[in-house]
Amino acid sequence: MYKVDLPVDNSEALAVERRRAAEAARQGRIFNARNRVMGLDLQTLDRQVVERRERDEVQKECQKAYDALRVTNDQMLEQSQREEEESRRELMQDLVRYRDTYQRPEDSRDADLTCNRQGALELNLSIPESQLGPASMKVFKGEDLGENERRRAQMGENERQLRAQREDTDKLRHWQKHQELLQDKHLVQQDLRSALLQDLEEEGKRAERLALTNFNQSLAQERAARERKERELNHSAALSEIRHMVTSDLLTERPEAAERPAWPGQGRRVMTDRWRGMTSEQHSAILREQEQQRLEREKQREAKRQRERAWEQECMEQARTLQEEERRGREMERQRRMEMDKYNQQLAQEQQQHQQYLDKQLSTNQPTAHYFTQFNTSSR
Repeated sequence: MYKVDLPVDNSEALAVERRRAAEAARQGRIFNARNRVMGLDLQTLDRQVVERRERDEVQKECQKAYDALRVTNDQMLEQSQREEEESRRELMQDLVRYRDTYQRPEDSRDADLTCNRQGALELNLSIPESQLGPASMKVFKGEDLGENERRRAQMGENERQLRAQREDTDKLRHWQKHQELLQDKHLVQQDLRSALLQDLEEEGKRAERLALTNFNQSLAQERAARERKERELNHSAALSEIRHMVTSDLLTERPEAAERPAWPGQGRRVMTDRWRGMTSEQHSAILREQEQQRLEREKQREAKRQRERAWEQECMEQARTLQEEERRGREMERQRRMEMDKYNQQLAQEQQQHQQYLDKQLSTNQPTAHYFTQFNTSSR
């Protein structure tokens, strides 16, 4: 085997050293009371604030650069538009100059027709226009020799058409007036007819009211006769009833009239509509019965009062018993509380003695700074 010198891989040692350094920096940040305020990393927060300000400044500079670029682009666009308009204007001027120089109407082939120049060829056609063919079409509409006559003829035609339109308008106006008159007459006839119908309707209503009045009067007469007959019948019935009451047993007050035979074996029954009161014997029997009932009721009340007095006596005895039990319970509770207070005082004295023993005899060594360094040695 040959000995080969391989490079040493120290990546693991570097990773361990890096983690140790990070742990030491973390412990320095966490366990440093001056830099730690309510659990916040002030250095990191200050660094973040500085980074945020720098980022805002960069954004502001970028925004200013973008604004300047937009302004430059707008100015370039406006300059290009002005240049384009200027070039278009120059092209139009060149075109106008070219037309004025090389495309004048005087130099065209039909200059003798379109231009009123001195020395132009005058047309004098001896052949009628209707006999000219398509190949002889040198005169167009509006350029023939009879233009003035044609215009006068057109003006006359226009006048005739205007006159005809005016006549038609007058006829239409007269017809509309005639229609309005006819409509007015029709409306007047309708008004007359409606007035006539209304008069007939009023006459019919008047006759109906008259017939209804006659019918109501006849009904009133019949009802008056019926009521008079009913009053006469009621008066005769009242007289008969008075005569019967005067002569009946109700006003004569006969005691025998109030008694009548009942069913067999039940004695005589009293007729309530004819009974006039009790006799002295019946009244005495009722008084005796009432006195007997009063004496029985008094005996019942006396027995009830005795029962109530016995019940009240029993309730008072029970109340006294309950009060005595409550008094004994309060006395026992007071004794228990006194014993509990004594026991608590004894426990307090023992605890005080034990605390004095711990403070003066057992815990005599004061902790040093090295004692507190053994706690919170890790940041995790």
